[in-house]
Amino acid sequence: MPATTLDLRDVPPPERHPKIHDAFEDLESGEALEIVNDHEPKPLFYEFQAEVESFDADNYDVERRGDGEFVATLPKT
Repeated sequence: MPATTLDLRDVPPPERHPKIHDAFEDLESGEALEIVNDHEPKPLFYEFQAEVESFDADNYDVERRGDGEFVATLPKT
């Protein structure tokens, strides 16, 4: 179960990635951040893969739950 869930659908786009990075940084090793977004967060995945050493890209998961609702789990090693 994720340690933290962020619903970003009402957050202005320029504020989303900094908010995600801050929440991820606050996690302990072995925890995960779950984000709810209005689009598939593929650019975020690539950003984390390239920039965040503690991001567990192999266990990243994203699920489309409906129109305008994507839930992604970002695990921390």
